[in-house]
This record gives sequence, structure tokens and C-alpha cells, in this order.
Amino acid sequence: MGYHETYSPNGWKWLGFVSAVWVQAISGNNYTFSNYSDAIKTLMNLTQLELNNLSVAKDIGKAFGLLAGLASDRLPTPVILLIGAIEGLIGYGVQWLVVSQKIQPLPYWQMCIFLCMGGNSTTWMNTAVLVTCIRNFRRNRGPVSGILKGYVGLSTAIFTDICSALFSDNPAKFLIMLSVIPFAVCLTAVFFLRETPQSVSVAAEKEEARYFAIFNVIAVVVAFYLLAYDFIGSTNQVFSLVFVIILLVLLASPLAAPVYSFYKSWRLVRFEPDVERREPLLEQEANATAEAAERNEVINDEPPVAVDEAVVVEKSRPVIGEDHTIFEAMRTWDFWLLFVSFLCGVGTGLAVMNNMAQIGLALGHADISIF
Repeated sequence: MGYHETYSPNGWKWLGFVSAVWVQAISGNNYTFSNYSDAIKTLMNLTQLELNNLSVAKDIGKAFGLLAGLASDRLPTPVILLIGAIEGLIGYGVQWLVVSQKIQPLPYWQMCIFLCMGGNSTTWMNTAVLVTCIRNFRRNRGPVSGILKGYVGLSTAIFTDICSALFSDNPAKFLIMLSVIPFAVCLTAVFFLRETPQSVSVAAEKEEARYFAIFNVIAVVVAFYLLAYDFIGSTNQVFSLVFVIILLVLLASPLAAPVYSFYKSWRLVRFEPDVERREPLLEQEANATAEAAERNEVINDEPPVAVDEAVVVEKSRPVIGEDHTIFEAMRTWDFWLLFVSFLCGVGTGLAVMNNMAQIGLALGHADISIF
């Protein structure tokens, strides 16, 4: 039983990472404003300046991501995911009601609030996913964050191409996708995304590196597949349906990692002799008991000054790579360097993306989805 417990967390850890990849693959809805902005502009009879201000309200929602960060230290991951899912369902759901003309266009200030909610919903999803996965893979924080943020970048293309293939870029149906699909995916991830015990063996680290390489390859394949469809375009309904099915299979393919991990754990438990499984456990328990006794002796023999020094070391500021509170982070140059970089870099990118539809239409392009 003990041996099984030693190995089985790996499978759950990878299953959690796959669910995190799926959450990231649908959490880029904040970057899709261009796909339905023209419909909102027409229905609400907005000027270009008013439409820009509406997109600013959407982006301001991400500024409240600090709330998700603070909550991540106090609330479990499933609760944070649920908050993001419900907020997105409401924010994009109301926009769908307006664009589909199920209700009369809301006052301008109310639309600003619902766009802000939609923008803020992704911060809860991203925080839940990144914080949990980085804690689960402390020795591979770089690959983890890179892969997950890469799927965020793909999410806009995934939503756009699926809507283009199935619904001919219908803005109302696009918005219902943005509200329902993230909600359903987050509800699924609630059951699998959670912190798991850390693996410290060299073999486990090598296995993680191999798995991350596979996840990277899958992401690149998905990217090229989406790009190929953008250039080819939808020729008929059957072709579009086949494209969507293959895309869903590609997005589901990372499940091979946890399935293989569970299978390997089952084989180790099923086929190794029971004695071989139990002996290492007895040795580990004996070693742990001896080490604990030695630590107690050392602590009891230390003078009061040594204890005081240990307390001082414990209270020292964490270094890069360790967990920081928000207030500890704000006292470092690294935090402010990142803050200014995101403020300038991401801000300009969002400004272009929010206006991509209007730029494309002004240049005479009837279909701006490829941008």
C-alpha cells in the first residue's frame, strides 16, 4: 500500500496538469474582443471612441487580478476556479443576450461592468492554474509557465477557428461559446487540479522533462494545424466538422501522460513481489525515526542563542524561486521590473488586438478572423 501511495500521486499530478492545459486553452477569451466588437458597435450605435472605451473596461477587469492573487493564499484551487467560471458565465452571457438580441441593448455603463467581469474572470482561472502547477512542479517552473501561457495564446485561435468552422463567424454564437465552454471546462478541472506531494528523485525529474517536451510538441502541432486551417479556409460543412474533430483530438492527446503514469504505477504495484514493496518502506520508516531522534537531541542540546539565530534565519526575506506574499514581492526590484514591463508591453499589445477588427475592416478585409 505504501509503495502504491509513493507512485500514484504522479498520475494525479499529470492529470491536474492536463486539466490546467485545457483551462488555459479556453482562458484567452479576453483577447477575442475583435471577433464581436463590430456587432456591439452596430447594435448599440457606438462611435469608435465609445467602442474603445468599452474595450478599456474589459481590460480593466484584468487589473483586478490582484484579488485572485490574494485569494490564492487563502482559498483552495477549486473555489478560485469556480469564481472565475461563474464570473465569465455572467459577463459573457449578458453580452451574448445583447448581441443575439434576446434582450434590449443595456445602458453603456452596464455593458462596461459586464465586460469588466468577463475580463476579470480569466485572472481567476490563470491564477488557479499557474499557482497550483508551479507548486506541483517546483523544479520545472519555467517549462510549466511557458507551456501554460503558450496555450493561452492558442486559445484565441482555437475559439476563432471553431466558430468560423461551425458557425461562420456568427458573433452571437461566438459569445455563447465564450460563456459556456470555459464554464464547463473549469467545472471539470475542479475535480482534478489540486496540489500533490513533490517527487524528489532524479528519475522523476527526468520523467517530467520528457513529458514537458511532449506537451511542447503537441502545442506546436496545434499551432500549425490552426494556421493551416486559417490559410485553407472552410470549403464545406464536412471539411469544417472534420477539422473540429481533429482539433479536439489534438487537445485531448495530452491525456496520454497521466494514463501512462497510472498504468506504470499499476504495473509496479501489481507485478512486484509484496516483500520487495514492503522492505524499502520499513527501512524508510526506521531511517525517518532515527533522523527525528537525532534532530530532537540536537535541538535539546543547543543553547538559547542558537535557537534565536534559527528564528532570525526563518524570518529572513524569501529569495527568487520561493513563495512570496504580495507585500514581500512589492519590496523587491524584480516585482517592479515585471510590473513596468507588463504595463508597457502587454498594454500596447492589447490596444492593437482590441482594434484589430476595425483596422481590418478599414483596410477593406471582409473577413478579419485570420488576424
